[in-house]
Amino acid sequence: MAVLSFISGLALLILGAEVLVRGASKIAAGLGISPLIIGLTVVAFGTSSPELAVSIKAAVSNQADIALGNVVGSNIFNVLFILGISALIVPLRVSQQLIRLDVPLMIGVSALTFILAFDLNISRIDGILLILSLVGYVGFLIYQSLGNSEKDPDSDLTDAGKDEHSEKSGWLFNLMLVVGGLGLLVIGSRWFVNSAVSFANYLGISELVIGLTIIAAGTSMPEVVTSIIAAIRGERDIAIGNVVGSNIFNIMGVLGFASVLAPAGIGVSEAFVSFDIPLMIAVAIACLPIFFTKGTISKWEGALFLSYYIVYTLYLILAGTDHETLPVVNNIMLYFVIPLTVLTILVIAIQELRIKSESAN
Repeated sequence: MAVLSFISGLALLILGAEVLVRGASKIAAGLGISPLIIGLTVVAFGTSSPELAVSIKAAVSNQADIALGNVVGSNIFNVLFILGISALIVPLRVSQQLIRLDVPLMIGVSALTFILAFDLNISRIDGILLILSLVGYVGFLIYQSLGNSEKDPDSDLTDAGKDEHSEKSGWLFNLMLVVGGLGLLVIGSRWFVNSAVSFANYLGISELVIGLTIIAAGTSMPEVVTSIIAAIRGERDIAIGNVVGSNIFNIMGVLGFASVLAPAGIGVSEAFVSFDIPLMIAVAIACLPIFFTKGTISKWEGALFLSYYIVYTLYLILAGTDHETLPVVNNIMLYFVIPLTVLTILVIAIQELRIKSESAN
């Protein structure tokens, strides 16, 4: 029964996210918001709606490890797995806006998570701070998009032949899609979380590991599908923007709302503070120099990301089974593999910048 509930819940989450994104994207387009901003906000936030539904359900049910593990695990999964797979399909070209604004912001909010969680609790006040930050970020993007559209307005001829009644019907239909998608997310999240907890109890695995792996990967399925399809179609900004925007929303929105709605905030275990959140920060930092190298994420960099996610998953399995080699693997990951990789990428980025400056001179 738990297996059927798990599969059905995941299906409803993916379907709900798809319906929500479709309706919200058309509404945003009707308001004149640019495709890039839609990718960074509506599409990214919409594909993160399963994380929002699951983490809120877990937080209200006082399942802190699942609520926080879903956010941290999804952010790690988004960068290492989704960008890795997408870059293996086709090298991903990175826009300057992502490099200058969105990726540094992703790094900043990841570091902020560590600061807020350092006292082993993300309180309601912390949640309000994150939500207000999200409102400011979205407001800035919309303002920037509308400003650009005013400087380079599209022709209004395409709207001249539209019937007012059909336009209103279209808005009503898209609004129904948004409401219906949210309903599917609520139902799917309930089934998904309850079945995941049953799995954890049956297998003797902690809710922390379940949240970081099965739930994180499951709720990130909309991002997987969206980014892969975008990469195949050559919409590379959407593929990357979806991941970066989703990670920002996961922290500001998902974690923010979950901590506000939780009875006493979200309790944070020492494992999160000592390993998982620092790893999330390291993964975010690793993105910036990679994005600087020729403005693309190459196939070998995608393979590096993907291999890291495999290693991370193996580590979580060792952690879930209390394997005797766990402390050794933990130290190797934290103090050798991750710093060495970040250093290597930084060196490559510096070399690329030096080459560009020399060629400019």
